[in-house]
Amino acid sequence: MNKVIGVAGFKNAGKTTLVEKLVSELTRRGYRISTVKHAHHSFDIDHEGRDSFRHRKAGASEVAVVSRHRWAIIHESREDAEPTLAEILGKLAPCDLVIVEGYKRDTHDKIEVRNLALANPELAGEDPTVVAIAANGPVAGAPVPLFDRDDVSALAGFIERHMGLT
Repeated sequence: MNKVIGVAGFKNAGKTTLVEKLVSELTRRGYRISTVKHAHHSFDIDHEGRDSFRHRKAGASEVAVVSRHRWAIIHESREDAEPTLAEILGKLAPCDLVIVEGYKRDTHDKIEVRNLALANPELAGEDPTVVAIAANGPVAGAPVPLFDRDDVSALAGFIERHMGLT
């Protein structure tokens, strides 16, 4: 099973930007990183008119699209329940670390991302799985280690130590 760290927070906190920077920094340090992004809405990576779209619309449960550079399997859930994070993690190839964006209510360790300009609820202190905060300013009385949201090097170092990557 791959090691998992989450990046959680509320809308417009900067989660996606932080995940992007962490992936870049950790892969630069030599780690093989995978990501899982939870979407709260329907999404499509396939588009009308494409052969794979036509296969799916005809009723295929799964469609694999394969080229020399990448491959993807599109699984049509139809009326099935949304898969759990554990089920999705089980489908990933071995890597050094999976960074999960979203799934803030799951039980894996998480870094809370805060945009202090927004009045969102705080997760750290209330949720024992939050192991650090990445914020765009000071957080008085932070109950876990606090990092500047833009200090990706320090945050990557924390992740290396916390996740036992070093």
